[in-house]
Amino acid sequence: MHHHQTSRRTREKAGFSLIEILIVLAIIALLAGVVIINVEGIFGGGQAQTAEIFVTSSVKAPLLSYKIHIGNYPTTAEGLEALKNAPAGKQAKWKGPYVDSLPDDPWGVPYRYRFPGVKNPKGYDCYSLGPDGTESADDIGNWE
Repeated sequence: MHHHQTSRRTREKAGFSLIEILIVLAIIALLAGVVIINVEGIFGGGQAQTAEIFVTSSVKAPLLSYKIHIGNYPTTAEGLEALKNAPAGKQAKWKGPYVDSLPDDPWGVPYRYRFPGVKNPKGYDCYSLGPDGTESADDIGNWE
């Protein structure tokens, strides 16, 4: 009887897999992003900063979780909507929704998304069209 308890206790101490650790880190990053956005809203202003936080931080964790489950980021056609609703043919692996909502940028325009990215060829582009609402120099994206 005593031996059985010992072996069970050893098994419970086995630790976490890499995916479990990545998911926990992704959730922490997501929560940090949400807190930062709310603080920004309370203090007003900073629309460009709010957009930058979304494209560089807030969307990163949900996209990473999606990639872990599906095997890659959503395509340009699937877009960020794939974080809310399973894309056609991917329902089996999809474990979302990965986000509660997809906010528009501070200027009321949906955030843009491309995969594979044009500015980030090895990853995705997520960006706001900025104050002028058209693709131009004032765009705010997840690139340097």
